[in-house]
Amino acid sequence: MSLVRRSNVFDPFSMDLWDPFDTMFRSIVPSAASTNSETAVFASARIDWKETPEAHVFKADLPGVKKEEIKVEVEDGNVLVISGQRSREKEDKDDKWHRVERSSGQFVRRFRLPENAKVDQVKAGLENGVLTVTVPKAEEKKPEVKAIEISG
Repeated sequence: MSLVRRSNVFDPFSMDLWDPFDTMFRSIVPSAASTNSETAVFASARIDWKETPEAHVFKADLPGVKKEEIKVEVEDGNVLVISGQRSREKEDKDDKWHRVERSSGQFVRRFRLPENAKVDQVKAGLENGVLTVTVPKAEEKKPEVKAIEISG
């Protein structure tokens, strides 16, 4: 069973849904989403999204994925797109595989950013197999309060 953690069930920016058949389906048909039979599914890259006072921070565990195989983009003005591909290991004719559990193939995740995101200042870094994408937040405009003198 696959259950996506949510800190707030009413979060309008979350695009993840609970899918009880997710794990079961992938174990039965591991290459269902792939047109290339040599590539298994790597479709569900797990990504954490936290909001700090200064920024929205996205972290993805992508072990074995090279920086050149990852794309971070902003499309339609406010949708963060994280995509990439993990290549399958080269097989030698003399190799005898006993188990293959690591997935390979393409993945893509999309997140609708809130209005306070500074999409022109997005930064990304890959360290020890963890991709960190930081989207700074615009400072909240504090309402200007002007004292009005009362006459009379």
